[in-house]
Amino acid sequence: MPQIGPYTLHTVECGRFRLDGGAMFGIIPRVLWARRMPPDDRNRISMCMRSLLLEGDGRVILIDNGAGNKYDARFKDIFALEGCTLDDSLKKAGFIAEDVTDVILTHLHFDHAGGSTTYDRGRVVPKFKDATYHLQQDHLESARVPNIRERASFLPDNFEPLAATGQLRTHQGEKQLFPGIDLMVVNGHTTAQQLVRISGKEGVIVFCADLLPTIHHLRAPWVMAYDVRPLTTVAEKAHFLNRALTDQWQLFFEHDPEVAVASLQETEQGITTSSPRLLEELF
Repeated sequence: MPQIGPYTLHTVECGRFRLDGGAMFGIIPRVLWARRMPPDDRNRISMCMRSLLLEGDGRVILIDNGAGNKYDARFKDIFALEGCTLDDSLKKAGFIAEDVTDVILTHLHFDHAGGSTTYDRGRVVPKFKDATYHLQQDHLESARVPNIRERASFLPDNFEPLAATGQLRTHQGEKQLFPGIDLMVVNGHTTAQQLVRISGKEGVIVFCADLLPTIHHLRAPWVMAYDVRPLTTVAEKAHFLNRALTDQWQLFFEHDPEVAVASLQETEQGITTSSPRLLEELF
């Protein structure tokens, strides 16, 4: 397993789902995005829910946790959810839910935070009973009073039980959360989404969340229709990608169905991915 600073890194697969291709690529014509991500007969493209687990310095830290297992048949059909594989993936990495000490939630959309809670004898309770969950305060406030575009993505059962048990810790703005782990805040996709940067002498890897859901979203206009501030996303992407290229960051993609990690290179066509690989092949 790759190592950055005191942390051993593990990929944790949380399942697959499908979203409307037009919504995922906004103003980009279907003929262009469909070449890269072919849609099904309902115009949906295949997406991964891929988390990152960090083990070290006395902590087991999970970044995001997929859609979970609390959805009904209609919800499962709409999004073609293939089931929650979180527990199996944790076990494959050598862990169980009780080992997790911290959960960093990039934001509270169901496909990122649904695995935060689970059913226990008919009640919704925190999935990771001994963990502290980390979230931006401004994002929590926006999720509790959602705008009309995000209302269906913010499900209170995914986060209010965490607040009720006192396990939800909120942060204000960018900061170092733990040694070698920094939170980076962006506001285009949703208010106060936090990316996670892990740094050490070995290099840097950044969990991109929905700033860059797939490698196909690197180009400036390739912005999701889901983004509440698309022009802000364009500016945030440009700043992020220039810094990532200059500082030689590795990027971890949460939703790309094929590519988990890639570095960047600059070409005549602009910034593109270079050397897509598995996390296990890093460093």
